[in-house]
Amino acid sequence: MPAPSLLAVFAHPDDESLFSGGTLARHATSGARTAVVTATWAPTTPRAAELAEALRLLGAGAPRMLGYADSRVPQSAPGSARFLDAPLDEAVGQVVAHIREFRPEIVVTHDAYGGLTGHEDHVHTHRVTLIAVHAAGLERLYPGAGEPWQPSALYLATHPHSATAAWGGHLAPTGKAMLTVPDETVTATVDVRPWLERKVAAVLVHRTEVERGAAPGLIAGLSAAERELLLSTEWYIRHDPVSAVAAQTGLVV
Repeated sequence: MPAPSLLAVFAHPDDESLFSGGTLARHATSGARTAVVTATWAPTTPRAAELAEALRLLGAGAPRMLGYADSRVPQSAPGSARFLDAPLDEAVGQVVAHIREFRPEIVVTHDAYGGLTGHEDHVHTHRVTLIAVHAAGLERLYPGAGEPWQPSALYLATHPHSATAAWGGHLAPTGKAMLTVPDETVTATVDVRPWLERKVAAVLVHRTEVERGAAPGLIAGLSAAERELLLSTEWYIRHDPVSAVAAQTGLVV
């Protein structure tokens, strides 16, 4: 049985590699169609070029960028609204259009916390994607966004409490929060060690963030053993947008 098609929706260039790089690579290697929607940054920026290179490494096709501005970096999309300030209906409609065009069986996005650090763009991407996954299957919503398509499942990229030990020593000095979920709420644990080299390479091509000292910069400074400890497992919470009679489609775990 072929691996299910997967569309990931993340806030910033680099989120796709950090949160789901191994899962994207694994599905692509298994013959699945994979793609990534990125909410912020303009297609004309250096970070867009870095994203294109990362997606090539992960087998996830060309960037699909909504073009909104990063909430903390106005120059990320000159002349465009911050993602947080854009009309909700507009943002949801854009994601619906990508879902209906790509027709994925699975959608992946940030969890309700927005990941370990709770970045506001991550949280907003979670909310927009949650609404879009439900709306994409309803013919009277966003009729101009393509033929209705209902993904079978939405998976929320997350970190369990048990991951705190591994990440705590690296994030504690930064003063950033660590927003994790109870281990029992995690419904898919994906071992991505066979794809770890590709995932790390995808993280590191986000050179702007490496140089800025953001998460890719943290990864760049680690040993191979430390990278494996932090990045070799990806965790997800499954959210079913339709009833239990939906096809039992799941991540390749």
